[in-house]
Amino acid sequence: SCGLQTGMGDPAIGGDPYLMTLAAIDECVRNLVCVGADPTRIAILDNFCWPSCRKPENLGTLVRAAEGCYDGAIAYRTPFVSGKDSLNNQFTTQDGRTIEIPPTLLITGMGIVEDVSRCVTMDAKRPGGVLLLVGPQDGATVSAMGGSHYQRLWGVPADHAGVPRTDLAIGPRTATAIAKLIQSRQVLSAHDVSDGGLLSCIAEMLIAGSTPERPIGAEVSVSGIAGLFGESPSRYVLEVATSSLEAVKKSLGDVPHAIVGSLNDTGMLRAASEQASVEDLARAWLGTLDW
Repeated sequence: SCGLQTGMGDPAIGGDPYLMTLAAIDECVRNLVCVGADPTRIAILDNFCWPSCRKPENLGTLVRAAEGCYDGAIAYRTPFVSGKDSLNNQFTTQDGRTIEIPPTLLITGMGIVEDVSRCVTMDAKRPGGVLLLVGPQDGATVSAMGGSHYQRLWGVPADHAGVPRTDLAIGPRTATAIAKLIQSRQVLSAHDVSDGGLLSCIAEMLIAGSTPERPIGAEVSVSGIAGLFGESPSRYVLEVATSSLEAVKKSLGDVPHAIVGSLNDTGMLRAASEQASVEDLARAWLGTLDW
C-alpha cells in the first residue's frame, strides 16, 4: 500500500513536513490494515522527492521529514527496509525563475496476511448496514484542514487552517483494534478516510459496490466542512451489519467510534441536505480518466 500527504507539508500553505510524514505513514498502515494485514507485521519504504537541498530551507524540511520517519516507524513498529531519494526536483526557466516541487514523501508498505479468506474489501456490500467511523472524532486535530483537498480548492476559515497532527498513541492502537475486528469477521467492508475526507471515503465505497441492477446508497448523518471533508489521520469507515453492531462496539472499547450513516437501496448519497446519485458520482470520478 501507499501513503501520500503532500499537502500537509507544503510550505506554501504553512505545512510541516514532519506532520506530513507521520500522516503518510499512518495512511500507509491504514490501507494495509483495511484489507486484513497484521499491523504488527508491516515494513515500509521511504520515497523522497524534494527540491534542491542546496537551499537551506529545503534541507531543513528534509530534516523535519527524516525526523518524522524515525518517530513514525518507532510508534507504528514499522521498520524501513529500503527507499529512494530524488533531491533536485526543480528547474529554472529562460527568464531566470526557479520552479520547485513541494517537499514530497511517498511511504510504501508491505504487510502479512495470514489467511486470505479473512480479507476485506472497500466496496459497500449490501443495504441495511451501518457506517461506523473509527478513530479521532473531535478536537483540534479533527477540525484542522490544512493541506486538505477542500482547502486547496476553496480555502477554509482560519479556525480550520491548521495542519492535522497524527497521534502516535491513538493511531497504532486504532489500527490494532480494526485488525482484530476484521480477523473476527465482524466487518463487511473497510476504507480509510484520506483524500477528500469522510464524504469522499463513503462515495468511493458506494461507487465500488453499487450497480444499476443492485443499487446501494447511503444516508450520512455528519455535517460541517471539517466533518465531511477533513482529512485528519487515523480514521476508518467500517460497514457493519446491525446484528453485529453491539459486538463491534464492545470490541472497540475506548477506541473512539461513532455511527456516521447507514446504507440503503436508493443508489443515492445523501448528506447535509444535499444528494447525488452514485452513477453521477462514478461518472465524475471516472470521467477524469476519459482522455
